Amino acid sequence: MSETPICSAKGCRAGAVWVLAWNNPKIHTPERRKTWIACEEHREHLSQFLGVRGFLKDVVPLREWEDSAADR
Repeated sequence: MSETPICSAKGCRAGAVWVLAWNNPKIHTPERRKTWIACEEHREHLSQFLGVRGFLKDVVPLREWEDSAADR
């Protein structure tokens, strides 16, 4: 049985349902994707944090992200 992923927001212990894929162009190659995971409540806040810095590349449901990883 797998554990439920926990939101990346500081202090949050809620289950994650979103994946925020990001990349810092100053230190990562263009195709590289780092990820944060977010609960419903923190999705917008974390997206804005990454977006303001120009790092946010994509936001997808966690299940979809996991399914696409399994296909690779």
